[in-house]
This record gives sequence, C-alpha cells and structure tokens, in this order.
Amino acid sequence: MRFGGCIMRIIADTSALYTPAEGENMGLTMIPACVIIGDKAYKDYEDISSDELLKIIEAGETPTTSQASIAEVLDVYKKCQEEMLVLPIGDGLSGTYQNMVSAKNMLKKDKSIHVLDTKTLAGPQWYLVQKAMKLREQGLDIESIISALKKCIETSASFVIPLDFNFLKRSGRLTPVAAKIGTLLKIAPILTQTADKRRITLFSIKRTARRAVAALIEHFKELGVNEKYLITVSHGGVKEKAAAVIEQFKEHFASSVYKVFTLPPALITHGGPGCILIQTIMM
Repeated sequence: MRFGGCIMRIIADTSALYTPAEGENMGLTMIPACVIIGDKAYKDYEDISSDELLKIIEAGETPTTSQASIAEVLDVYKKCQEEMLVLPIGDGLSGTYQNMVSAKNMLKKDKSIHVLDTKTLAGPQWYLVQKAMKLREQGLDIESIISALKKCIETSASFVIPLDFNFLKRSGRLTPVAAKIGTLLKIAPILTQTADKRRITLFSIKRTARRAVAALIEHFKELGVNEKYLITVSHGGVKEKAAAVIEQFKEHFASSVYKVFTLPPALITHGGPGCILIQTIMM
C-alpha cells in the first residue's frame, strides 16, 4: 500500500492500543496478544473486550497471557508485499519482540523487515506507531523513520500504580525487590522499568494513590516534561480514576498533550483490574 511517497506496512501488537479493525484502513497490521482462561485462548479485541475480561476476573477466574506465536507472525510477514516496519512491545516486557525477530530470521532475504525495539508499551508505543504513520505519509524512507523513532524511544518513561499487586507478581517480570512488596498492605506502590527497560522494578511507595501521583508529578518535572511531551494515562477499567489523574497532572503540566486509554485485555491481565499506567514520551 502506498502512503505519500513511501510503500511501507507498519506492524505492531495490540499492546500498542490499536484494534485489528482500526488498523485495516491505515496500512497498519495489528497482531493480537492472547488471554488464556481455562484451556481457551482469546485474542485481544477480536475474541474478548476489556470489559468482558474485567467481568470474567470479577467472577473469580484467573487469566494468563500468551504472545503471538512465531507461526502467526510468519503468516503476517508472508502475506505482506511491502517493506515492513515492526513496532512491538519492548523486548523483555513480553516475548513478542523475540518472536518477531525470530520470524524475520526464518524468511528469505527478499523480504525487507525492520523490527525495532520500542522499549515500551501502551501509550508511548501507541505514539510511536502514530509517528511512524505520519512520517510514512510524508514520504520519508524507512531509515529516516527509524532514526526519528529512536530519538523518541529514549525519552519514554512508564510508571504503574497497581490496585491488586498479585496480577503483576504473576507476570514474572518483576525484579526481586518489586516482588517482595506484594506482601505489604495499605500502600500505593509505584513501579517502573529497570534502566535497561526489560523488567519492572520498584520506584517508590506512598500511602495513597494521590500521593503516588504527586510523586510522579515531581519526577516528571525532573525529567523536563513540557509542552513537547505526550502524557498518557491508561487504566484497567477505572476511567474516572484515570481522568482524575489527568486533572492532577494538568495542574502542573497544562501545556502538555494528554491521552486516556483503556488497556487491552492482555495488559489488564498483567496490571490487574484498577491499575493505572502513567507514561510520557517526547513528541
């Protein structure tokens, strides 16, 4: 498919917050992650919605997740005739990146596939896909687009405030220090990515969620967040709480750009119902 002067297909997984249906007319292919309940797998946005998953969890089920298999990724690659730019969830946060690289290595050299480690998920990943589409429309070549995205990637920061710590603990991607706080009660832990952005670790502990947000506001000031930054708040079924977090941030970053998202089923499975994911990236 031709966009501006550039023939390129952008591929991502559903942790980038686009549904497969949304991608159809955008030159964007979304590969769904899966939620596993019992012995059945449900594809993000296709077989299960976020609201449906939240009801299932409320009924007492304990879901797990599975990334798209190498075979599924290979099928997408084989069907694509254009040059491909692949923007998966960050390496280490999921096995998706490694599967997408492995699938690329299994194909002949006549397929032009570029897999970029976004080192992030959700809001910033959504923005990277947005930026890639915009630059594609402007006719930039794929090397120039990758260079521009890498500059943004280095500015991204992510923080999660879980309501139920056990969901994150089951994900298996916590550092030992972060895992230990699961035994503490009546706290609002703030978790973030490790320096290499491959695992989740403890950032701070506060008494209340509002104090946790206040601590992040101060940290965002230290990061130099300003009108050039996008601030996203993604949530596990608590839209009003997410809106309140946005308002709290706007008191200090009035000129920044904001977006609110409901997390897809697979990310809710990791973060848990009621979780709040606060992220930023330079635009």
